[in-house]
Amino acid sequence: MRALRAWLVLSAFFAFTFPLMPLQLLFLWTGSRYARTFPNWYHRQVCRLVGIRLHVDGSVAREHGVLLISNHVSWLDITVLSAVAPVSFVAKQEVASWPFVKWLAKLQRSVFVDRTRRSEVTDKANEILSRLEADDHVVLFAEGTSSDGNSVAPFKTPLFAAVKPTRGDPLGADLCAQTLALTYTKLHGLPLCRRGRPVVAWYGDMDLASHAWRLLGLGPLDAHIRIGPPVPLDDFTDRKALARYAEDKVRRDVSELLRGRRRPSSI
Repeated sequence: MRALRAWLVLSAFFAFTFPLMPLQLLFLWTGSRYARTFPNWYHRQVCRLVGIRLHVDGSVAREHGVLLISNHVSWLDITVLSAVAPVSFVAKQEVASWPFVKWLAKLQRSVFVDRTRRSEVTDKANEILSRLEADDHVVLFAEGTSSDGNSVAPFKTPLFAAVKPTRGDPLGADLCAQTLALTYTKLHGLPLCRRGRPVVAWYGDMDLASHAWRLLGLGPLDAHIRIGPPVPLDDFTDRKALARYAEDKVRRDVSELLRGRRRPSSI
């Protein structure tokens, strides 16, 4: 039954996705406002198709450019967070070479970064800042990798340079940072315990294809997202101060969500 469910979900996903990819490409080519918002609608439908029930505490400040700083658990995070709000992602350079996945990432206007090259990190930080100034919402997985879902790894600071641009000018009150704490808490309506969460998590040297096949065959999932309040980027003296704030907030929120302390609204 698990293999059948995985096959049905994947078949429905590709049948739904392939016809919509040229439409998003058209939005990008023409500079349409739908290039930002259409992926949000698309991922909400994918969540329904896969069986992911979203519970959201808080909201993204959609009227301003926002750097969204999140923990990272699974490849599912992309769809879950994209269903919450119109967002783009900061992705590692390797993603740009993954079959099929790279096209989805590019269609969602992801920023690809080779974190082994310091000069490129600086250039990409400036690109992120420009996107924020254009009122985009950019998600940064600040741990630099995914975890087992039971804890939050230390945040890495280089890409937080977007808070301290080279020219040193104030960014203005309209540019904010918000934290995102993401947890997967139930499978088939039953609580996931400490041993169960790594079944959902994709981390270490796990193979993406085999993990996706196994996970999609398991059944419906509940995901809880807590969104922190918007804080002006100018409130932080440098990137390290922003990283400390974000890590403390995300770590605290993830801990509370895993202990069941939440007041979510389902979407």
